[in-house]
Parts: sequence; structure tokens; C-alpha cells
Amino acid sequence: MTADHEQKKGHILAIMAFLMWGIAPIYFKQLTQVDALEILAHRIIWSVLFIAVIILLRKQWDKVKVIITSPKKMAMLTLTAALLGFNWGLFIWAVNNNYMLDASLGYYINPLLNVLLGMLFLAEKLRKPQRIAVGLAILGVLLQLVSFGSFPVIAFSLACSFAVYGLLRKKLAVESLPGLLLEALILLPVAIAYWFWMEPTATSDMLINDWYLNVLLVSAGVVTTLPLLCFTGAAKRIPYSTLGFFQYIGPSLMFVLAVVVYGEAFSAERVVTFAFIWTALALFSWDSFRNKTKPLAN
Repeated sequence: MTADHEQKKGHILAIMAFLMWGIAPIYFKQLTQVDALEILAHRIIWSVLFIAVIILLRKQWDKVKVIITSPKKMAMLTLTAALLGFNWGLFIWAVNNNYMLDASLGYYINPLLNVLLGMLFLAEKLRKPQRIAVGLAILGVLLQLVSFGSFPVIAFSLACSFAVYGLLRKKLAVESLPGLLLEALILLPVAIAYWFWMEPTATSDMLINDWYLNVLLVSAGVVTTLPLLCFTGAAKRIPYSTLGFFQYIGPSLMFVLAVVVYGEAFSAERVVTFAFIWTALALFSWDSFRNKTKPLAN
């Protein structure tokens, strides 16, 4: 396939991934009666089964075996699995405890972290407006810290964990589907141990749950896997800084859901930080469009 075809495919995959992530809170809001760690366990277990079926249908087990024989790749996947599990769990907790705006802020910050990491570790050069955009984002967070005495811990934890995850997966010579299966398999023993040893809850016994709740819990595998497959596929095909541009879709949808649908308060400290982040993203977007047909300059 030509480079242009692969790049277009990467753009489509990126849009699909962030659309699905943007509306994911609607799904998790249906599970507010279930503990966040319990939902995380379901995400991991059903993801393994769902991905295994896809790999079986696509006859990619040989690729999985090749990765398993490489200690270096398995060590890196263990690290990415830990980052992924942390990100999944924190996102569920944030949505179901009415911190969706913080999650939205985290995924607004994430594209700018992608740009910064792309510059530091992938030799992707940034133009002056892009560097200013990153600086504005940092300034917005610092102003919140100084003016209101608070730091967006949830937002930065989500942003940093996913930015580093994306960077490591981009550098790792592992295809998206086999790699994702192995990440989920690495997390599986922890999920199963939690499921069997946790304190029983009103929803922990699937044999007595109503059918609708069980369908939602099993669907966690699909909700988890599809956007990640699209994301890792996009990360292999387009520059990391460009991938960050598409990520505005997800947090924008989350922001609208949080404020308009679920009634979260848009406080003064959030207004300040969001204003700087939005300004930074607008500057970065303008610069990207203006120079999309030009080579990057210092």
C-alpha cells in the first residue's frame, strides 16, 4: 500500500477511536451501581475473550507466539499493560463519581503531551506556535495551582498514563491486535484474583444479576477493545503529533456530556484551566492546518 493510503487509513482509525472514547461515559454511567474495580475486572476478562476470538478469526496466533518468545517485547508489554490498566480504572472511577470534567480535561491535555513526547523521544520537530501551545497548557495548570491551590490530579494522571502508553506502543515493533491481547492477558491474573477474592457485592454474582446488567458487563470487552484497536492502528500509520490533533474529538464529547447531560459544575478553577487549554489547542490546530502541506521547521 502507498504511504498516502496508509496515512488516510490512520486518519480514519483515529477519528473512530476518539468518537468511541468520547461517548464511552454514556456506557459507564449505566454501571454506577457497580464498583469501579469490579468493572475494571470485567473490562479485562471480557477483552481477553473478545480479542482472542478476533485473532482466531484472523488467524494471527503465529504473531502472538512470536512476541511471546521475545523477553524484551514481553517486558515492554508488561509496562504498557500496567499503564493501560491504571488508565482504564481511573477513567471508570472518574466517570462514575462525577469527575467527568476532570477526565475531559485530561484528554484535552493529552494531545499536547503527545506533541511534547513526540519532540523529546521521536525526533518530531515542533514549530514555534506548537511550542507556544504547549507552554500555554502548562501555564493554565500552573495558574490553577497558584490561584486556587489545587492541581488537576485526575486529569494529569489520565493524560500522562495514556500519553506514555501511546508513545511506548508506537516505538514497540508489535502489531496492535496481538499486542493488545498480550496486554490484556498480562492483566488477566490480577483481574481474576480480584474477582474471586473481593468482598461480595450486590452485582458480583453474575448468576443472580438481571440479564441487562450482565449484558452491560460482558459488553465491557467490546467497549474497551474497539477504540484501542483503532488507536494503536492509527499510531502506527500517522505521526504522533498528528494523532494528538484528532484526540480533541473525545474530550469535546465528554465535556458536552458532563455539563449538558450530567450536570457537572463548571467551576471557576476549571474555567481558567480549560480556557488556557482550549487556547493552546486552537493555536496548535491553526498551525497544523496552515502548515499541513509544508515540511516541519524549527
